[in-house]
Amino acid sequence: MSLRCLLVDDCDLFLAAARDLLEREQITVVGVASCGAEAVRRSAEARPDVVLVDVNLGAESGLEVAGRLAGPSGDRPLVILTSTYSEDDFHDAIVGSRAVAFLPKSEVSGGAIRRAVAAARPGAGARP
Repeated sequence: MSLRCLLVDDCDLFLAAARDLLEREQITVVGVASCGAEAVRRSAEARPDVVLVDVNLGAESGLEVAGRLAGPSGDRPLVILTSTYSEDDFHDAIVGSRAVAFLPKSEVSGGAIRRAVAAARPGAGARP
């Protein structure tokens, strides 16, 4: 079964490239958003399994947006933070966030997302 993913980033080029890559790797991209309000709305509508959120989301903090999206149970998506910067640059903030993982944008792939989801919800798999 395919994971359902929402992409949240203020860079249209990254959104297009990530969508193309993930869909080729059997991740269903259910939507894209460029700001927090749009991400929350699209997440409620599309009910993704996982949301990739850019740490630097324009004028907004992706960390704050992640907190609005993430949930501790299966009814809310898992959040994975992304950035062009190193995880070391955000380590303390990432550890204190509700995100389950961090992926440098250069390492975003279907396999990396599946591994993060499996580590966060062992045996949960994708929704039917």
